[in-house]
Amino acid sequence: MEAYTGFAEVYDTFMDNVPYEEWCEYLHGLLSEYGVNEGIVVDLGCGTGKITELLAQKGYDMIGIDNAEDMLAIAREKLMDYAEDDRRRGILYLLQDMREMELYGTVHAAVSICDSMNYILEDEDLLQVFRLVNNYLEKDGLFIFDLNTEYKYKEILGERNICENREDASFIWENYYFEDEQINEYDLTIYVQQEGNLFERMEETHHQRAYKLERVKELLSEAGMKFVAAYDAFTKEPPKADSERIYVIAREGYQENKSYEYVEE
Repeated sequence: MEAYTGFAEVYDTFMDNVPYEEWCEYLHGLLSEYGVNEGIVVDLGCGTGKITELLAQKGYDMIGIDNAEDMLAIAREKLMDYAEDDRRRGILYLLQDMREMELYGTVHAAVSICDSMNYILEDEDLLQVFRLVNNYLEKDGLFIFDLNTEYKYKEILGERNICENREDASFIWENYYFEDEQINEYDLTIYVQQEGNLFERMEETHHQRAYKLERVKELLSEAGMKFVAAYDAFTKEPPKADSERIYVIAREGYQENKSYEYVEE
């Protein structure tokens, strides 16, 4: 079943404990440190637009890209709640697969957080994403993305089940890590209250891939990008054996005769 269909309806509800503001401050700090203080930034795998909105409020001109139509519909709907002079009102959301994204031109930076890159399951697909990012970045443009680590899938999630019950929604999240394939499977069962005391049951299956940092570096290089740094998430320390999430920073490798085409949604 396609991911983020039924879950989209309750995604923000169950993610209300995620410190998005702190994540944005960390991300904004990295962007600024590496010279991106303004300009166009594309958020790959933007979901319902939480980070996209926060970066817009930091002064960036934001483009959000996601291939989950239901998630993107929520992001677009929220734009209607903002005043005309609010920077969030100017966000452009595009329904696209990041492996096939098409923009109107180059951007100053690309970001992707909350393990969106882990949803890319094959090396050749991740390489294609890196090539497209490199194509659409301005000269020396910046790419920052995070990754869940193999340690997290094996030691933290593993065969663990996660359950949460709210007044009008609940979920059961069953995890399975297949070490040989480096694939983590999430089986989601979601219950959402409808009219009265009736609850609708929905099921989804998500898959994520664990990538070793050395392989990520190889793919970035093959795509023409320049690896800059990797950090244990939310620090400036190098990744550790027990890092659960890492941030990777890369720069555009300049290419002559870049090609890009704008696609209207």
